[in-house]
Amino acid sequence: MTKIKFIDLFAGCGGLFDGFMQSGFYEPVASVEWEKAPVEVLRNRLKMKYHIDNTDEVIRFDIQREDELFNGFDDNEYGKNPGLDKMVNEHNGIDIVIGGPPCQAYSVAGRNAGRMKGDYRNYLFEHYISVINRYQPKLFVFENVPGMLSAMPDGTLITDLIKRDLSKIGYEIINDIRDHALIDTSEFGVPQSRKRVILIGIKSELLKDPQLTLKKFYTAILPKYKSKKIYTLEDAIGDLPKIVPVKPYKKDGKNVSHEVVGESKVSWHVPRYQNQRDIEVFKKLCKDIENGDNKYSSTDSLIKLYEETTGKKTSVHKYHVLRKEEPSTTILAHLYKDGFRFIHYDSEQARTITVREAARIQTFQDDFEFPCTMGAAYKMIGNAVPSLFAKKLSEAVHELYFSELGGK
Repeated sequence: MTKIKFIDLFAGCGGLFDGFMQSGFYEPVASVEWEKAPVEVLRNRLKMKYHIDNTDEVIRFDIQREDELFNGFDDNEYGKNPGLDKMVNEHNGIDIVIGGPPCQAYSVAGRNAGRMKGDYRNYLFEHYISVINRYQPKLFVFENVPGMLSAMPDGTLITDLIKRDLSKIGYEIINDIRDHALIDTSEFGVPQSRKRVILIGIKSELLKDPQLTLKKFYTAILPKYKSKKIYTLEDAIGDLPKIVPVKPYKKDGKNVSHEVVGESKVSWHVPRYQNQRDIEVFKKLCKDIENGDNKYSSTDSLIKLYEETTGKKTSVHKYHVLRKEEPSTTILAHLYKDGFRFIHYDSEQARTITVREAARIQTFQDDFEFPCTMGAAYKMIGNAVPSLFAKKLSEAVHELYFSELGGK
Protein backbone atom coordinates (compact mmCIF):
# COMPACT_ATOMS: atom_id res chain seq x y z
CA MET A 1 0.00 0.00 0.00
CA THR A 2 1.31 3.41 -0.96
CA LYS A 3 1.45 5.61 2.12
CA ILE A 4 0.86 9.36 2.16
CA LYS A 5 3.94 11.28 3.32
CA PHE A 6 3.22 14.15 5.71
CA ILE A 7 4.71 16.94 7.77
CA ASP A 8 3.06 17.93 11.07
CA LEU A 9 3.39 21.60 12.09
CA PHE A 10 2.64 22.99 15.58
CA ALA A 11 2.61 19.31 16.55
CA GLY A 12 2.22 19.65 20.33
CA CYS A 13 2.38 16.23 21.98
CA GLY A 14 0.96 14.62 18.84
CA GLY A 15 -2.82 14.25 19.07
CA LEU A 16 -3.30 14.94 15.37
CA PHE A 17 -0.13 13.03 14.47
CA ASP A 18 -1.18 9.98 16.49
CA GLY A 19 -4.59 9.80 14.86
CA PHE A 20 -3.08 9.96 11.38
CA MET A 21 -0.58 7.24 12.28
CA GLN A 22 -3.27 4.98 13.79
CA SER A 23 -5.05 4.78 10.44
CA GLY A 24 -2.01 3.08 8.88
CA PHE A 25 -2.28 5.17 5.72
CA TYR A 26 0.49 7.67 6.45
CA GLU A 27 4.27 7.96 6.64
CA PRO A 28 5.70 10.74 8.82
CA VAL A 29 8.49 12.88 7.39
CA ALA A 30 8.88 15.45 10.17
CA SER A 31 7.05 17.18 13.02
CA VAL A 32 7.74 20.72 14.22
CA GLU A 33 7.04 22.00 17.75
CA TRP A 34 8.84 24.64 19.82
CA GLU A 35 7.90 23.68 23.42
CA LYS A 36 10.28 21.26 25.10
CA ALA A 37 7.85 19.07 27.07
CA PRO A 38 5.52 18.20 24.16
CA VAL A 39 8.55 17.45 21.96
CA GLU A 40 9.86 14.94 24.52
CA VAL A 41 6.42 13.34 24.79
CA LEU A 42 6.05 13.08 21.01
CA ARG A 43 9.53 11.62 20.58
CA ASN A 44 8.68 9.03 23.22
CA ARG A 45 5.45 8.16 21.41
CA LEU A 46 7.26 7.69 18.10
CA LYS A 47 9.78 5.40 19.73
CA MET A 48 7.47 3.32 21.93
CA LYS A 49 4.40 3.06 19.66
CA TYR A 50 5.72 3.41 16.11
CA HIS A 51 9.32 2.23 16.63
CA ILE A 52 10.75 5.41 15.13
CA ASP A 53 13.87 6.23 17.14
CA ASN A 54 15.09 9.34 15.32
CA THR A 55 15.20 12.52 17.36
CA ASP A 56 15.77 14.61 14.21
CA GLU A 57 12.32 13.69 12.94
CA VAL A 58 10.66 15.74 15.71
CA ILE A 59 12.16 19.18 15.28
CA ARG A 60 12.12 21.44 18.31
CA PHE A 61 12.40 24.92 16.84
CA ASP A 62 10.70 28.29 16.39
CA ILE A 63 8.79 28.13 13.10
CA GLN A 64 9.14 31.90 12.71
CA ARG A 65 12.86 31.41 12.00
CA GLU A 66 12.08 29.97 8.60
CA ASP A 67 15.50 30.03 6.97
CA GLU A 68 17.05 27.98 9.76
CA LEU A 69 14.05 25.66 9.95
CA PHE A 70 14.39 24.87 6.25
CA ASN A 71 18.19 24.77 5.98
CA GLY A 72 19.27 23.51 9.39
CA PHE A 73 20.40 25.06 12.66
CA ASP A 74 22.81 24.71 15.56
CA ASP A 75 21.25 26.67 18.41
CA ASN A 76 21.94 27.02 22.14
CA GLU A 77 18.23 26.72 22.99
CA TYR A 78 16.96 24.25 20.38
CA GLY A 79 20.01 22.11 19.71
CA LYS A 80 21.07 20.91 16.26
CA ASN A 81 19.03 19.70 13.29
CA PRO A 82 19.73 19.34 9.54
CA GLY A 83 16.46 21.12 8.69
CA LEU A 84 13.22 20.34 6.89
CA ASP A 85 14.67 20.56 3.37
CA LYS A 86 16.99 17.62 4.00
CA MET A 87 14.22 15.48 5.45
CA VAL A 88 11.79 16.27 2.65
CA ASN A 89 14.46 15.58 0.01
CA GLU A 90 15.33 12.25 1.61
CA HIS A 91 11.67 11.25 1.26
CA ASN A 92 11.45 12.56 -2.34
CA GLY A 93 8.96 15.23 -1.34
CA ILE A 94 5.78 15.22 0.72
CA ASP A 95 2.11 14.73 -0.07
CA ILE A 96 0.30 16.64 2.66
CA VAL A 97 0.85 19.03 5.58
CA ILE A 98 -1.18 18.81 8.80
CA GLY A 99 -1.36 20.97 11.93
CA GLY A 100 -2.78 24.14 13.39
CA PRO A 101 -1.17 27.25 14.88
CA PRO A 102 -1.64 27.86 18.64
CA CYS A 103 -5.24 28.84 19.28
CA GLN A 104 -4.90 31.11 22.31
CA ALA A 105 -4.87 34.29 20.23
CA TYR A 106 -8.07 33.26 18.39
CA SER A 107 -10.00 31.94 21.37
CA VAL A 108 -12.89 34.02 22.66
CA ALA A 109 -11.47 33.72 26.19
CA GLY A 110 -8.15 35.09 25.03
CA ARG A 111 -9.87 37.92 23.24
CA ASN A 112 -11.94 38.82 26.29
CA ALA A 113 -8.76 38.92 28.34
CA GLY A 114 -7.31 41.47 25.93
CA ARG A 115 -4.58 39.17 24.65
CA MET A 116 -5.45 39.31 20.96
CA LYS A 117 -4.24 42.69 19.81
CA GLY A 118 -0.53 42.65 19.12
CA ASP A 119 -0.18 38.92 19.81
CA TYR A 120 2.36 37.41 17.38
CA ARG A 121 0.39 34.15 17.44
CA ASN A 122 -2.34 35.82 15.37
CA TYR A 123 -0.11 35.48 12.32
CA LEU A 124 1.64 32.16 12.84
CA PHE A 125 -0.56 30.85 10.02
CA GLU A 126 1.73 32.78 7.67
CA HIS A 127 4.57 30.40 8.50
CA TYR A 128 2.29 27.41 8.00
CA ILE A 129 1.54 28.78 4.53
CA SER A 130 5.26 29.32 3.89
CA VAL A 131 5.88 25.63 4.46
CA ILE A 132 3.05 24.75 2.06
CA ASN A 133 4.46 27.12 -0.55
CA ARG A 134 7.94 25.63 -0.22
CA TYR A 135 7.04 21.95 -0.47
CA GLN A 136 3.88 22.15 -2.65
CA PRO A 137 1.78 19.34 -1.14
CA LYS A 138 -1.38 18.31 -2.94
CA LEU A 139 -3.42 18.86 0.19
CA PHE A 140 -3.23 20.25 3.71
CA VAL A 141 -5.22 20.01 6.96
CA PHE A 142 -5.42 23.14 9.13
CA GLU A 143 -7.08 22.85 12.56
CA ASN A 144 -8.13 25.62 14.93
CA VAL A 145 -10.71 26.86 17.43
CA PRO A 146 -14.13 28.25 16.42
CA GLY A 147 -13.00 31.69 17.62
CA MET A 148 -10.86 32.05 14.50
CA LEU A 149 -14.06 32.48 12.46
CA SER A 150 -14.63 35.90 14.03
CA ALA A 151 -11.04 36.86 14.88
CA MET A 152 -10.05 40.26 13.44
CA PRO A 153 -6.76 41.32 15.07
CA ASP A 154 -6.11 44.07 12.51
CA GLY A 155 -9.71 44.73 11.42
CA THR A 156 -9.75 42.00 8.76
CA LEU A 157 -11.07 38.52 9.39
CA ILE A 158 -8.26 36.02 9.90
CA THR A 159 -10.08 33.61 7.58
CA ASP A 160 -10.07 36.22 4.81
CA LEU A 161 -6.33 36.75 5.30
CA ILE A 162 -5.76 33.00 5.11
CA LYS A 163 -7.84 32.69 1.91
CA ARG A 164 -5.98 35.60 0.35
CA ASP A 165 -2.53 34.25 1.16
CA LEU A 166 -3.42 30.74 0.02
CA SER A 167 -4.81 32.05 -3.26
CA LYS A 168 -1.49 33.79 -3.95
CA ILE A 169 0.35 30.46 -3.82
CA GLY A 170 -2.29 28.46 -5.71
CA TYR A 171 -4.36 26.78 -2.99
CA GLU A 172 -8.05 26.89 -2.05
CA ILE A 173 -10.10 26.21 1.06
CA ILE A 174 -13.90 26.03 1.21
CA ASN A 175 -15.52 29.42 0.65
CA ASP A 176 -18.25 29.02 3.26
CA ILE A 177 -16.14 28.00 6.25
CA ARG A 178 -18.80 28.45 8.94
CA ASP A 179 -21.36 26.22 7.22
CA HIS A 180 -18.97 23.44 6.28
CA ALA A 181 -15.70 23.47 8.23
CA LEU A 182 -16.97 23.92 11.81
CA ILE A 183 -16.92 20.34 13.10
CA ASP A 184 -18.35 18.91 16.34
CA THR A 185 -15.95 16.14 17.29
CA SER A 186 -18.53 14.53 19.61
CA GLU A 187 -20.24 13.32 16.43
CA PHE A 188 -17.13 11.25 15.70
CA GLY A 189 -17.01 9.28 18.94
CA VAL A 190 -15.18 11.81 21.12
CA PRO A 191 -16.76 11.86 24.62
CA GLN A 192 -16.53 15.62 24.77
CA SER A 193 -18.29 18.70 23.44
CA ARG A 194 -15.44 20.02 21.33
CA LYS A 195 -16.01 22.03 18.17
CA ARG A 196 -13.10 22.81 15.87
CA VAL A 197 -12.55 24.46 12.51
CA ILE A 198 -11.05 21.94 10.10
CA LEU A 199 -9.80 23.55 6.90
CA ILE A 200 -8.92 21.23 4.06
CA GLY A 201 -6.82 22.95 1.42
CA ILE A 202 -6.25 21.70 -2.11
CA LYS A 203 -3.72 22.70 -4.76
CA SER A 204 -5.95 24.51 -7.23
CA GLU A 205 -4.28 23.29 -10.42
CA LEU A 206 -5.14 19.67 -9.61
CA LEU A 207 -8.88 20.15 -10.13
CA LYS A 208 -11.21 21.91 -12.53
CA ASP A 209 -13.49 22.93 -9.68
CA PRO A 210 -11.75 22.79 -6.26
CA GLN A 211 -14.80 24.22 -4.48
CA LEU A 212 -16.99 21.39 -5.74
CA THR A 213 -14.49 18.82 -4.44
CA LEU A 214 -14.10 20.59 -1.10
CA LYS A 215 -17.86 20.70 -0.66
CA LYS A 216 -18.01 16.98 -1.44
CA PHE A 217 -15.44 16.32 1.27
CA TYR A 218 -17.46 18.11 3.97
CA THR A 219 -20.92 16.95 2.91
CA ALA A 220 -20.32 13.41 1.60
CA ILE A 221 -16.90 12.03 2.55
CA LEU A 222 -16.24 13.20 6.14
CA PRO A 223 -19.80 12.45 7.41
CA LYS A 224 -19.30 8.76 6.56
CA TYR A 225 -16.84 8.56 9.46
CA LYS A 226 -19.24 9.79 12.13
CA SER A 227 -20.02 7.57 15.10
CA LYS A 228 -23.39 5.87 15.44
CA LYS A 229 -23.69 7.01 19.06
CA ILE A 230 -22.71 9.94 21.24
CA TYR A 231 -20.27 8.81 23.92
CA THR A 232 -20.61 10.11 27.47
CA LEU A 233 -18.05 10.95 30.13
CA GLU A 234 -18.97 7.74 31.97
CA ASP A 235 -18.26 5.77 28.77
CA ALA A 236 -14.79 7.30 28.74
CA ILE A 237 -13.68 7.08 32.37
CA GLY A 238 -16.31 5.07 34.27
CA ASP A 239 -14.21 1.88 34.37
CA LEU A 240 -11.19 3.52 36.04
CA PRO A 241 -10.54 2.77 39.72
CA LYS A 242 -12.03 5.14 42.26
CA ILE A 243 -9.81 7.71 43.91
CA VAL A 244 -11.14 8.71 47.33
CA PRO A 245 -10.19 11.27 49.98
CA VAL A 246 -8.00 10.11 52.88
CA LYS A 247 -6.53 11.78 55.93
CA PRO A 248 -3.80 14.04 54.47
CA TYR A 249 -0.23 12.80 54.73
CA LYS A 250 3.13 13.20 53.01
CA LYS A 251 4.68 10.73 50.59
CA ASP A 252 8.10 11.28 49.02
CA GLY A 253 7.93 14.87 50.22
CA LYS A 254 4.57 15.55 48.56
CA ASN A 255 1.18 16.19 50.18
CA VAL A 256 -1.40 13.45 49.55
CA SER A 257 -5.15 13.94 49.93
CA HIS A 258 -6.56 11.04 47.86
CA GLU A 259 -5.69 7.42 47.19
CA VAL A 260 -6.61 4.96 44.44
CA VAL A 261 -8.93 2.18 45.60
CA GLY A 262 -7.25 -1.05 44.57
CA GLU A 263 -4.69 -1.04 41.77
CA SER A 264 -4.71 1.08 38.64
CA LYS A 265 -3.63 -0.73 35.48
CA VAL A 266 -2.99 2.51 33.59
CA SER A 267 -0.41 5.22 34.14
CA TRP A 268 -1.18 8.77 35.25
CA HIS A 269 -4.43 7.87 37.01
CA VAL A 270 -2.96 9.80 39.90
CA PRO A 271 -4.91 12.29 42.03
CA ARG A 272 -4.00 15.91 42.45
CA TYR A 273 -3.65 17.19 45.98
CA GLN A 274 -6.87 18.89 47.10
CA ASN A 275 -7.17 20.82 50.36
CA GLN A 276 -9.96 19.99 52.78
CA ARG A 277 -11.94 23.10 51.89
CA ASP A 278 -12.06 22.16 48.21
CA ILE A 279 -12.90 18.53 48.97
CA GLU A 280 -15.96 19.65 50.93
CA VAL A 281 -17.05 21.97 48.12
CA PHE A 282 -16.68 19.19 45.54
CA LYS A 283 -18.76 16.82 47.71
CA LYS A 284 -21.46 19.43 48.13
CA LEU A 285 -21.65 20.17 44.40
CA CYS A 286 -21.70 16.51 43.39
CA LYS A 287 -24.34 15.56 45.94
CA ASP A 288 -26.45 18.49 44.79
CA ILE A 289 -26.58 16.88 41.35
CA GLU A 290 -26.89 13.27 42.57
CA ASN A 291 -29.82 14.15 44.86
CA GLY A 292 -31.54 16.24 42.21
CA ASP A 293 -31.58 19.34 44.44
CA ASN A 294 -29.92 21.57 41.79
CA LYS A 295 -29.21 24.39 44.24
CA TYR A 296 -26.02 25.16 42.36
CA SER A 297 -27.24 24.92 38.78
CA SER A 298 -27.00 28.65 38.05
CA THR A 299 -23.93 30.79 37.46
CA ASP A 300 -24.98 33.18 40.23
CA SER A 301 -25.22 30.39 42.81
CA LEU A 302 -21.78 29.07 41.87
CA ILE A 303 -20.23 32.53 42.05
CA LYS A 304 -21.81 33.05 45.46
CA LEU A 305 -20.52 29.69 46.70
CA TYR A 306 -17.00 30.48 45.50
CA GLU A 307 -16.99 33.89 47.17
CA GLU A 308 -18.39 32.47 50.43
CA THR A 309 -15.84 29.66 50.39
CA THR A 310 -12.71 31.56 49.44
CA GLY A 311 -13.49 35.14 50.39
CA LYS A 312 -12.46 36.18 46.86
CA LYS A 313 -14.54 38.11 44.34
CA THR A 314 -15.06 36.73 40.84
CA SER A 315 -17.08 37.70 37.76
CA VAL A 316 -17.25 34.14 36.41
CA HIS A 317 -18.09 30.92 38.17
CA LYS A 318 -15.03 28.82 38.99
CA TYR A 319 -16.69 25.49 39.72
CA HIS A 320 -18.12 22.97 37.28
CA VAL A 321 -18.99 19.34 37.91
CA LEU A 322 -18.74 17.16 34.81
CA ARG A 323 -21.97 15.25 34.06
CA LYS A 324 -21.44 11.53 33.68
CA GLU A 325 -24.43 11.00 31.37
CA GLU A 326 -23.24 13.63 28.88
CA PRO A 327 -20.08 14.25 26.87
CA SER A 328 -17.53 16.19 28.89
CA THR A 329 -17.23 19.92 28.46
CA THR A 330 -14.26 20.95 26.31
CA ILE A 331 -10.93 19.95 27.83
CA LEU A 332 -8.77 23.08 28.04
CA ALA A 333 -5.09 23.76 28.62
CA HIS A 334 -6.21 25.82 31.65
CA LEU A 335 -6.71 22.46 33.37
CA TYR A 336 -3.06 22.54 34.43
CA LYS A 337 -3.74 25.46 36.79
CA ASP A 338 -6.44 24.16 39.14
CA GLY A 339 -9.04 21.87 37.52
CA PHE A 340 -12.01 23.45 39.31
CA ARG A 341 -14.02 23.42 36.11
CA PHE A 342 -13.33 19.70 35.69
CA ILE A 343 -14.67 18.18 38.91
CA HIS A 344 -15.30 14.42 38.84
CA TYR A 345 -19.01 13.59 38.98
CA ASP A 346 -18.77 11.14 41.93
CA SER A 347 -19.31 12.74 45.37
CA GLU A 348 -17.42 9.87 47.01
CA GLN A 349 -14.29 10.87 45.10
CA ALA A 350 -14.53 14.65 45.64
CA ARG A 351 -11.67 15.63 43.32
CA THR A 352 -10.75 17.03 39.93
CA ILE A 353 -9.96 14.71 37.04
CA THR A 354 -6.62 12.96 36.65
CA VAL A 355 -4.22 13.23 33.72
CA ARG A 356 -5.36 9.83 32.44
CA GLU A 357 -9.01 10.83 32.66
CA ALA A 358 -8.27 14.02 30.71
CA ALA A 359 -6.33 11.95 28.17
CA ARG A 360 -9.22 9.49 27.77
CA ILE A 361 -11.67 12.34 27.25
CA GLN A 362 -9.32 13.51 24.50
CA THR A 363 -9.33 9.88 23.24
CA PHE A 364 -5.61 9.27 23.74
CA GLN A 365 -5.01 5.54 24.01
CA ASP A 366 -3.99 4.19 27.43
CA ASP A 367 -0.53 3.31 26.10
CA PHE A 368 0.10 6.99 25.31
CA GLU A 369 2.64 8.01 27.95
CA PHE A 370 3.47 11.48 29.26
CA PRO A 371 7.09 11.52 30.48
CA CYS A 372 6.81 15.02 31.92
CA THR A 373 5.41 16.89 34.91
CA MET A 374 1.73 16.65 35.81
CA GLY A 375 1.15 20.32 34.94
CA ALA A 376 2.82 19.95 31.53
CA ALA A 377 0.73 16.83 30.81
CA TYR A 378 -2.55 18.58 31.59
CA LYS A 379 -1.57 21.54 29.43
CA MET A 380 -0.55 19.57 26.33
CA ILE A 381 -3.59 17.30 26.58
CA GLY A 382 -5.85 20.36 26.69
CA ASN A 383 -4.15 21.81 23.62
CA ALA A 384 -4.32 18.59 21.58
CA VAL A 385 -6.62 17.36 18.85
CA PRO A 386 -8.60 14.31 20.06
CA SER A 387 -6.70 11.42 18.52
CA LEU A 388 -9.84 9.39 17.67
CA PHE A 389 -11.22 12.30 15.69
CA ALA A 390 -7.81 12.74 14.06
CA LYS A 391 -7.88 9.07 13.00
CA LYS A 392 -11.31 9.43 11.41
CA LEU A 393 -10.31 12.70 9.78
CA SER A 394 -7.20 10.99 8.40
CA GLU A 395 -9.33 8.22 6.90
CA ALA A 396 -11.57 10.79 5.21
CA VAL A 397 -8.52 12.69 3.93
CA HIS A 398 -7.08 9.42 2.60
CA GLU A 399 -10.32 8.83 0.69
CA LEU A 400 -10.27 12.37 -0.69
CA TYR A 401 -6.63 12.07 -1.68
CA PHE A 402 -7.03 8.91 -3.73
CA SER A 403 -10.59 9.30 -5.04
CA GLU A 404 -10.48 12.98 -6.00
CA LEU A 405 -6.81 13.95 -6.34
CA GLY A 406 -5.61 10.90 -8.18
CA GLY A 407 -3.36 9.64 -5.41
CA LYS A 408 0.26 9.23 -6.41
